Amino acid sequence: MEWSLKEDLRDCLVAAAPYGGPIALLKNNARKEKSPGVRPLLEIYSASGLLLASIPWKSGQLVQLGWTASEDLLCIQEDGTILVYNLFCEFKRHFSMGNEVLQNHVLEAKVFHTEYGTGVAILTGAHRFSLTTNIDDLKLRRMPEVPGLQKPPSCWAVLSQDRVTIILLAVGQDLYLLDNTSCSVVTPPGMSPSAGAYLQMAVSFNYRCLALFTDTGYIWMGLATLKEKLCEFNSSIRSPPKQMVWCMRPQSRQRAVVVAWDRQLMVVGNSTEFVLDEDSYLVPELDGVRILSRTSHEFLHEIPEASQEIFKIASMAPGALLLEAQKEYEAASFGKCFIDKFPAESFVHMCQDLRVLNAIRDYQIGIPLTFTQYKRLTIEVLLDRLVLRRLYPLAIRICEYLRLSEIQGVSRILAHWACYKVRRQLGGWPSRSLGWGWGRSGWAVVLLEYEPRSGEQVPLLLKMKRSKLALSKAIESGDTDLVYTVVLLLKNELNRGTFFMTLQNQPVALSLYRQFCKHQERETLKDLYNQDDNHQELGNFHVHSSYSEKRIEGRVGALQNALDEYYKAKNEFAAKATEDQIKLLRLQRHLQEDFDKPYLDLSLHDTVSNLILDGHHKRAEQLYREFKIPDKRYWWLKISALANRGDWEEMEKFSKSKKSPIGYLPFVEISVKHHNRYEAKKYAPRVTPEQRVKAFVLVGDLDQAADAAIEHKNETEMNFVLSKCTASTDAAVAEKLNRARAQLLKK
Repeated sequence: MEWSLKEDLRDCLVAAAPYGGPIALLKNNARKEKSPGVRPLLEIYSASGLLLASIPWKSGQLVQLGWTASEDLLCIQEDGTILVYNLFCEFKRHFSMGNEVLQNHVLEAKVFHTEYGTGVAILTGAHRFSLTTNIDDLKLRRMPEVPGLQKPPSCWAVLSQDRVTIILLAVGQDLYLLDNTSCSVVTPPGMSPSAGAYLQMAVSFNYRCLALFTDTGYIWMGLATLKEKLCEFNSSIRSPPKQMVWCMRPQSRQRAVVVAWDRQLMVVGNSTEFVLDEDSYLVPELDGVRILSRTSHEFLHEIPEASQEIFKIASMAPGALLLEAQKEYEAASFGKCFIDKFPAESFVHMCQDLRVLNAIRDYQIGIPLTFTQYKRLTIEVLLDRLVLRRLYPLAIRICEYLRLSEIQGVSRILAHWACYKVRRQLGGWPSRSLGWGWGRSGWAVVLLEYEPRSGEQVPLLLKMKRSKLALSKAIESGDTDLVYTVVLLLKNELNRGTFFMTLQNQPVALSLYRQFCKHQERETLKDLYNQDDNHQELGNFHVHSSYSEKRIEGRVGALQNALDEYYKAKNEFAAKATEDQIKLLRLQRHLQEDFDKPYLDLSLHDTVSNLILDGHHKRAEQLYREFKIPDKRYWWLKISALANRGDWEEMEKFSKSKKSPIGYLPFVEISVKHHNRYEAKKYAPRVTPEQRVKAFVLVGDLDQAADAAIEHKNETEMNFVLSKCTASTDAAVAEKLNRARAQLLKK
């Protein structure tokens, strides 16, 4: 390794990208004794240890680093904010994992890759999981809660099964599986009953296999579906491993798990152990494991059977003989002449692939791909990675050597190179308006794509008459004031129809303009709804307008317009509510004219209550029938109003008119509330048996309350009445209740 690390890897936050990707280190992150002036240092190296870039870390506390599939670095902070940097520590963007993560903080995080893209899973301080399967199309999912989880799980992993991302976690000896809707307890098949508590788990590169390590040193290996066990092993080491990763080749039947402690490495599968000279870090790959240390970068993998046949001692396999011939006679390609119908293209392509691999494995390039990884990655992605590293000459030479098409190869790379040069030049210019000043508006628009400040970018686009592009950029910036500026300018520039059609293609701008119209131009809002045939919102508009009408005829007219729109929108509930409001307004106008009292703008309930308070019982009954007020609600309204009026005679008469739908306890309660126990006592005997004790207590008749409780043989009711008794006045009642309780307890 070319780097000269003074720190041990265990003292750094480390993340290495797969497919021979770059290595990110955050130094001084966990050092507690550091002085306030010492900032953590974020460094990015190639796989050969060449420094690509470094910056002092000035943002929040970092919890985890990870790489996207396109080799962008994700820096996950404790507050749930994720900052994205390129290979050269240049900030690209940031996003948040939501308010819940912000409030509870991040305990642990994992970056994973699925067919949807690069995802992030978060464990919060509330011991809840949140994740997104694609950071480029951010949709946050809050996973179900684990019942009774009071502490962080001992280990957890992200699985991908049937295009669904799930979380497997361990709490002691229990395994839980979290999917989109539920939390379920799972048990690996063939797991030893004495295995102990889970300490570590590892998922294979292709998410098909799972390994579990317990505190007894037991290792279980099986399918990630937890439906089949592959093998088990007892390592005899009880301490938790620092890392555990899978080591396997695609389509190979040999499966192995690499377990690492501080200075010991164990390969479970062929029971091989290695003693490490220094602290190391494992990077799982498609076909093996990369092992990083301060001085070396090694690759541990399964040796294919063909290679074993060639290199084993005294081998007489054809490949071994050909190798000897090549050493003696430099006849590497001579053997193909003895094979019938051997396609020369395969040999040529293999030679080309090997030369490309040798070129990128050079330490100055630092992309140590295996042949299997190269084929899975494809030449197009490899060229993209060379472009990301700004290795334009090598990328062009590879394109020319492989004779790739201009569009796929050289032209595309030169375009990236030109953009990079322009960005570097623009970085030194004081203003992005230079291109526009030259009179080359097209070139100026291209240059403005690299202007990160929307406040500078949008006004220049408006000046160049690129209003629609300016609107898009203003919306992307999230600055509502900037959006309003562009929208109002477009309103003055375009005719009404074109302006509305432009807004239709920009939902954010349309929503903001509607908000503007609600406060400033309500008639324009009506036109917007008419253009969209949005009958529901037109109905709401007319309802809102009705409140600004001073005359009752105008208000009814506006509500009638709203009624028509609700019928067109097929909103029967809103239509019926509007129809009832029109009817109520007309009735209130007549009531106001008949009784010379204000009834307009009262609710239906207040109107009925006021009529009863004023003694107009027949009119109240009319509203009760016309508006189909529920019986229970009407009875409550009437007895409340009669009690407020003090019309106890009418209240008694009303109670006898028919069977009360609300019972007679409300009569007791309302009478007591208005300090009229005399009236309340009239209704207490009519209360249902199960409520009679409460009714008699309310009216102060503890003797009858005691009789009712004794009759019910209910100890709770007896205790309730006893609690209301006083020694001086209710001794006889208390004695009677105590005797009844004693008899009840004997039984």
